[in-house]
Amino acid sequence: MRAAVLQLSAQGMSSTKLYNYIRVAHKQGVKVLLLGEYILNPFFKELQELSTAMIQEQALHQIKVLKELSKTYNMNIIAPIVIVKKAKVFKTIAKFSPSSTTYYEQQILINYPHWNEEKFFANEIKELESPLIFKVDGFKFAIMSGFELHFDAMFSHLSSRGVDCILLPSVSTFESYERWKALILSRSFTNNCYILRANRIGEYIDKKHSWNFYGDSLLASPNGELLEHLGNKEELMIVDMSHANVMAAKKSWGFRDALNKRSGL
Repeated sequence: MRAAVLQLSAQGMSSTKLYNYIRVAHKQGVKVLLLGEYILNPFFKELQELSTAMIQEQALHQIKVLKELSKTYNMNIIAPIVIVKKAKVFKTIAKFSPSSTTYYEQQILINYPHWNEEKFFANEIKELESPLIFKVDGFKFAIMSGFELHFDAMFSHLSSRGVDCILLPSVSTFESYERWKALILSRSFTNNCYILRANRIGEYIDKKHSWNFYGDSLLASPNGELLEHLGNKEELMIVDMSHANVMAAKKSWGFRDALNKRSGL
């Protein structure tokens, strides 16, 4: 399975870079393309200053563009996007395929005093459900937001689903480079699956903080190894993944077998 991460800063209403990079990815045989958070929309702190009408206008434009690109280049594009429904703002991850569009509404949002997405967005707080799962040529993907990766309960929905790769858009900042890398590698190892992480780049500065989005988009192996990663510049990273490698890791470590033996006890 050939996939790619497009590491960018926020693009506003411009679509030029998306067109150019997706054409390149298509020529290289990419079937799944992943974008980081707050690339199609301004960063969260900037969104708080915008009207709902402006957020909606931008979202509708980007959705139209990505639907067109997905269909034109026969590619699945996974893109976090803030949308408006009935005058309320929701944080979602959209899956654009050549024939349809599906939205995964982020289930667990950041709720810290300096960065409270849970308060701003209208996403419902409810019992956790499975992340969005889909197949491309028999290769099974799950979509999970970066913040959701912290919670063991999210993985209870994936343990028996045979996922080959978790697609992880993120917006990591504040010198968290090493912690995020350790978390991703640990999760890929304990779940014996690939994790493909897309982090945005760029900077946002307010009166109290400098939000430096440092990139480091990466691919972790089913054995918890770092296979590929980017720096802090605008880049396209193309990766190859193998279902056979996922199955070999599951067989070698036997984590699922250990749980299955105890499931009825």
